[in-house]
Amino acid sequence: MATLRLGDTAPDFQQDSTDGPISFHNWAGESWVVFFSHPADFTPVCTTELGRTATLDREFAQRNVKPIAVSVDPVDSHLQWVGDINETQKTTVNFPILADADRKVATLYDMIHPNSLVNATVRSVFIIDPKKTIRATLTYPASTGRNFDEILRIIDSLQLTDSHKVATPANWKVGDDVVILPSLQDPEELARHFPKGFRAVKPYLRLTPQPNR
Repeated sequence: MATLRLGDTAPDFQQDSTDGPISFHNWAGESWVVFFSHPADFTPVCTTELGRTATLDREFAQRNVKPIAVSVDPVDSHLQWVGDINETQKTTVNFPILADADRKVATLYDMIHPNSLVNATVRSVFIIDPKKTIRATLTYPASTGRNFDEILRIIDSLQLTDSHKVATPANWKVGDDVVILPSLQDPEELARHFPKGFRAVKPYLRLTPQPNR
């Protein structure tokens, strides 16, 4: 399986999970998806990550996002681990964890790298849009917990830039100024798209208030 790249269609699959059998594309429906992997159950960093995902339920729902996790352990192990997560992280895991014991999904998404353990998925994140297109990927080392604020920030940027002719600058967060695309030059079109005006730092660097706020 070749490495998946941005713009590729997220591969479909059928696999068992803590919520029962899942057919991925059907399960995703018209939602965005945050799909992330874990090396194994009962691991400390991943316990905090799954707990954090559960506590962000409203944030994901507001963005029309469904989270889903995968580990190579079986469902019964997942269910025991969920009990620990709920207890230690003071939350309720409310999203599916795929049981990828045959490594079908891990292989399909290139989550087992040659230099990693054969039973451990690389800690990857795939952000997938409603058209099932892979829009962003992140890969973390086992020692470093994922930054869920950054994952939400990426989704906010993607959803904003899909709807408006802008890009988001370094360290952008919701409410900050954004960058007008260099391809947009017609004065009438600029006025129509950006009624609040803009500030031209350079001809190619034009800042404007976030259009949808």
